[in-house]
Amino acid sequence: MQPSELPTGESPAQGDAQGLPFPVVREVTLFAPFDWLAKGAADLAGNPAASIFYGGCFAFMGVLLSVVFSHAYHLTSALVCGFLLLGPFLSLGLYDLSRRREAGETPMLAHSLTAGQHNAGAIGVFAVVLIIIFLVWARASLVVFALFYTSEMPSASRFFEQVVSLENVEFLLAYAVVGFIFASLVFGASVVAIPLMLDRRQDAVTSMLASLIALGRNPGPMLVWAVLIVLLTVAGFTTLFLGLIVLMPLIGHATWHAYRALVEPLPAP
Repeated sequence: MQPSELPTGESPAQGDAQGLPFPVVREVTLFAPFDWLAKGAADLAGNPAASIFYGGCFAFMGVLLSVVFSHAYHLTSALVCGFLLLGPFLSLGLYDLSRRREAGETPMLAHSLTAGQHNAGAIGVFAVVLIIIFLVWARASLVVFALFYTSEMPSASRFFEQVVSLENVEFLLAYAVVGFIFASLVFGASVVAIPLMLDRRQDAVTSMLASLIALGRNPGPMLVWAVLIVLLTVAGFTTLFLGLIVLMPLIGHATWHAYRALVEPLPAP
């Protein structure tokens, strides 16, 4: 491949899949995630149409799943939460928008829709991993419901009444713990994984290991980042998914800047 054919922001050294050094992970300050969000907000403001398109897709899927499975809210809960487990992969286009803006280009939606094709194999492997986690989560979610509602499921109105009043607090705690386990798996493996594969021809295993190392070297900042993601996601849910139109692109753009802060760039060839 000639240097002129390389994707935006990729040097000839980055375009060669052979001999790539293991990513060097930096340590960041405790409140660095707030800086990532600020830069993500700047990207969102700089690419409003394309960013909102992705946010609208997230919101539409949430509404669609809720409507289609309105008669089975236990399925709705599993699918909606599971859909967000796929978020790191589904935000690939948002990472590309931030990458191109950083490189001084004018980001376009059409380009972001085909982002990652130069490293499709590695990104595809990671997507398969996320899908497997999603499927296992969906099963685990149904098992938790079955354990606490042994006779029959309450009506939707009765179930939400129990949630709001904390009447069935044992179920809520169990569901939260199981959800936390799966969310932690995805978060730990994907902190910088897909941005790294997008920016370089890094393989999936190396990218996931780099994410785990970033988590291990920066436990405080990663905890802050995880809490911010949860709060923003919950805010999107409580607005009947409408808030996701803005909040999911914000998280996606900020994730690109988290990658830039956490991983040293490759030296110039």
